[in-house]
Amino acid sequence: MAQARLTIDLGALRANWRTLAQKAQAEAGAVVKADAYGLGMDRVAPALAEEGARRFFVAQAEEGAALRRTLGAGPEIFVFSGHMAGDADLIRGANLVPMINSIDQMLRHVEGLPGHPFGIQLDSGMNRLGMEPAEWGALRDIALAQNPALIMSHLACADEPDHGMNAHQLRLFRQMTDGIDVPRSLSATGGILLGPEYHFDVTRPGIGMYGGLPFIDARPVVSLSIPVIQIRDLEPGESVGYGNSFVARNPMRVATIGAGYADGILRAMGPKASLWAGESRCKVLGRISMDLIGVDVTALHSAPEALELLGQHQSVDTLADWAGTIGYEILTSLGNRYARDYVGA
Repeated sequence: MAQARLTIDLGALRANWRTLAQKAQAEAGAVVKADAYGLGMDRVAPALAEEGARRFFVAQAEEGAALRRTLGAGPEIFVFSGHMAGDADLIRGANLVPMINSIDQMLRHVEGLPGHPFGIQLDSGMNRLGMEPAEWGALRDIALAQNPALIMSHLACADEPDHGMNAHQLRLFRQMTDGIDVPRSLSATGGILLGPEYHFDVTRPGIGMYGGLPFIDARPVVSLSIPVIQIRDLEPGESVGYGNSFVARNPMRVATIGAGYADGILRAMGPKASLWAGESRCKVLGRISMDLIGVDVTALHSAPEALELLGQHQSVDTLADWAGTIGYEILTSLGNRYARDYVGA
């Protein structure tokens, strides 16, 4: 079988969520947008609900509707994009809580779904989503009279603990919300790790519960094993892959494995990337192509059946460093061709 195997450890995921939840004197929600960061919302969200999560966060109403079908009635589902045009039926039908980002969204919501729950998203300096202070000042009394379910903002630099933007955003968020009798939320994973002054009433664990930085104590959640399709011997002067980008200087053995950039293994990581056969490190040779990768197995005593790209030896952030990106992109780029095994539920 040429299909690579992606293993998701739901037990590790639950443990990571529980640890992050215990770090704050606040209720912990769970961010499951982008199909639970590529790991399968239909399996991840129920595991987190069993662990105790009661507030879930998604990016779009369509994601929220799919999550409601998975979780059933009960948990609150918040939609970061708010109430977009055409969303009313989805929001009503799936009982979603849109995080209102503007006066226009507020008008759309109260006119289209009067009395339906909503939250408020404030911009505390990231300039991405949410109401700026002046806009919030104009709408504040009207919005509060409608009893919002949550008021939130998002930190831009929480993965850099010493960055001055963290204290600036905390100060501005407090200025915009102190004295309001509504649950508040400022922190995702990075904010949780900044300390209790950032926690407020609800935290939003995301990348940390999936095993990524900045939660350095996270248990690994994802492992990826890629089958070896063929092994060949190279003579000095022979090349591997497209563009002759690798040329052998000595006799070598090269394994061709069954995955590539169509499976989310980014081409940019090729020059630095390695895989593992047991405790032996095996370097990628040449370019990563759509479905295949060449790997140096010269030092191995026997031909491997598969090689490990993700697991105990290297994390999503290791791969991200090779590609000059972040662990979020590695996770959310994982393709749908993998055979997926869910363990530790």
